Amino acid sequence: MSRMVFCRKYQKELAGLASPPYPGAKGQDIYEHVSQLAWDEWTKHQTMLINEKHLNMMNAEHRKFLQQEMEKFLAGAEHAKAEGYVAPTAK
Repeated sequence: MSRMVFCRKYQKELAGLASPPYPGAKGQDIYEHVSQLAWDEWTKHQTMLINEKHLNMMNAEHRKFLQQEMEKFLAGAEHAKAEGYVAPTAK
C-alpha cells in the first residue's frame, strides 16, 4: 500500500512520493505535503516551461524563476503557462 499524504495542491488525501525529490528542508516539505499525482504534473509542466520559455538551467535567474513557479504550482496558485503550447486533441 502506498503512503498517503494530504496534498497541498488538490486539498485531499492522495498517494505520496516514494522519497523526497530534493535534498534538505524543501525536499522534506514536498515529500510530506505533495502527492505523486501533483509532482508528476509539475515535472511535465516544468519541462514545458523550460522548452517554451527557452530557460537555461545554468542561469541562476532561470532556476529561481522555475523554483518560484514550482512553489505556486504545487500550492494550487496561479502559475506561469507555456504561451505557445496547444494541448493535443483527442481523436
